[in-house]
Amino acid sequence: MTAYQQLQDATQEARHWLLTTPIVNRALAGNVTREEYLAFLGQAYHHVRFTVPLMMACGARLPDHLNWLRTALVEYIEEENGHEQWILDDIRAAGGNADAAAAATPDPATRLMVAWIRDTVEHGNPVAFFGMVQVLEGTSTALATQAAERLQASLSLPDSAVRYLTSHGSLDIGHLAFFEEQINRLGTEDLAVVIDSANMFYRLYGAMFRGIEARCAGHSAAEELSHALA
Repeated sequence: MTAYQQLQDATQEARHWLLTTPIVNRALAGNVTREEYLAFLGQAYHHVRFTVPLMMACGARLPDHLNWLRTALVEYIEEENGHEQWILDDIRAAGGNADAAAAATPDPATRLMVAWIRDTVEHGNPVAFFGMVQVLEGTSTALATQAAERLQASLSLPDSAVRYLTSHGSLDIGHLAFFEEQINRLGTEDLAVVIDSANMFYRLYGAMFRGIEARCAGHSAAEELSHALA
């Protein structure tokens, strides 16, 4: 069994928890409100804006035996740089206030997600960053394009309001194939770190979606966090 298949198998339960999030299923059915879509974009902005800095931190801290991974990180940085601005453009095109979204305090699960991966990269094994890649890019290839099409149709959105989702649905298919190649080169100990990271990130990313749904339903901050981490 390849290392990538081991990663897929070891994260199956956590991945299922994310993919069965009610708001995700409703998005795939074209059954979310404009408020919920804008809330998703707002949270996406607050984690995507850290992607390139995290990649740079990861590259700077990789041990000698993982030097070859820096080449992959350079390619990722070139592809991901500036994507947070796409999200702000989507917010404007969807009728939201991009400046307010950028200035807002992120939801609890989003803050935990960014803080956890930053701390792990800076103080643990930086290869954990690739657990985040597994979650975000794997989820994008599975959901983004279909969700964008359904949301655009149900909310009557222009193409300019779903750029982040549509671009990542197609872009991340190529990324994921490249990612698989890198994972298959990892040794046992580093693979275990990526698996642990991906399992944590699936939970936190799923919590982010559950928190969005709770907040848009009018729950209090305490109730929102309770729903997110349930």
